Amino acid sequence: MAATRAAGAVAVEGRLLRALAGLRLVVLLNAWGVGLWTLDGAARPAGVVACLVLMTVWTGVATWGYASPARRGPVLLGLDLAVALGVLLAGPWVKGPDFAATVPGFWIMAVLFAWAIHLRTAGGLVAGVVLAGVDLALRPDVTLTVYGNAFLLVVGGPVVGYLTGSLQQMADERDRAERAAATAAERARLARAVHDGTLQVLALVQRRAGELGPHATDLGRLAGEQERGLRRLIRAQDAVAAGGSPGAGGDGSPYGPYGPDGSALAPGEPVDVAALLASLGARPGVEVVLPGGVVPAPPVTAHELVAAVVACLDNVARHVGDDARAWVLLEDLGDEVAVSVRDEGPGIAEGRLDDAAAQGRLGVRESVCGRVADLGGTATLDTGRHGTTWRLAVPREHA
Repeated sequence: MAATRAAGAVAVEGRLLRALAGLRLVVLLNAWGVGLWTLDGAARPAGVVACLVLMTVWTGVATWGYASPARRGPVLLGLDLAVALGVLLAGPWVKGPDFAATVPGFWIMAVLFAWAIHLRTAGGLVAGVVLAGVDLALRPDVTLTVYGNAFLLVVGGPVVGYLTGSLQQMADERDRAERAAATAAERARLARAVHDGTLQVLALVQRRAGELGPHATDLGRLAGEQERGLRRLIRAQDAVAAGGSPGAGGDGSPYGPYGPDGSALAPGEPVDVAALLASLGARPGVEVVLPGGVVPAPPVTAHELVAAVVACLDNVARHVGDDARAWVLLEDLGDEVAVSVRDEGPGIAEGRLDDAAAQGRLGVRESVCGRVADLGGTATLDTGRHGTTWRLAVPREHA
């Protein structure tokens, strides 16, 4: 049965049964204390001791048995209940027909909780009814105290079973949410890599095909069709993510770190953000302003931040012009690294970014904002007739 349950449910059950193992020991010691205390009044003292020894041995066996999910089955549960019923039924014989307290006493609650934890509400109810029924049947007189104990058995089992089921359901929901989040993060990372590479090249081929002569017209048309098809595919994947459907491979493990080209980055020494950004000055019309000195950051932070800057510059070239001027300013703020990217274009029209995202254009939503958000930072946009300025600020160390 354990193999068919979700990992979260099995983990919750295991933790509760480990706590129950401690409770078994406590109630066993209590049974020994009460048994020895009342031993002189028992009809057969040796029988009382024999029952206590059996309970001690079974406590060890049950603790070992419930420790493994593979052993938590009908056989172990049945034997657990049978031992409890056996020492209950031995009460009148070893203590005499007028006994006041059973030999196991509170020890039987461990059996009740084991059934409730493994079989939830139904198991707790069955075990509670059986144990309470046998206890009441053995009593020469059912006092108010005896009735109260029986009532607690019948009520307590289903309550513990219900709470166990609720905890297991919450654990399963948490695991599904983590898998969905991991899948969405991987999808976003792949979308950025596709946008920064394939989509940009296809768009460039479509725009420049006319300059290569009439023979390149078909090449431009095909590039445009492939670009649109790829964007539709990405939008479809985003729709699946929005619906909360986890994809294959989401096991809750981290997917990073990755570089701006989508390749995995191995952890290592800090990377100089200033050196990475300095190479962008070779682009036509791009001027890079750097602080005097090294600006170190973890490899993931440095490469993802620079990739976001590159995406901003690509948007400048695409929407303002290949010869448009742009300025990149790097600031070392101690615990934070900030980069500003400014151009002198006409600005971004209101609602244009939302329309672009709806059309599957991921330059701003994923390649810029998504990257910065994953680093725990902020992306601030200032746009208008004076031009457009992006300010990307990320913590130097991110979780």
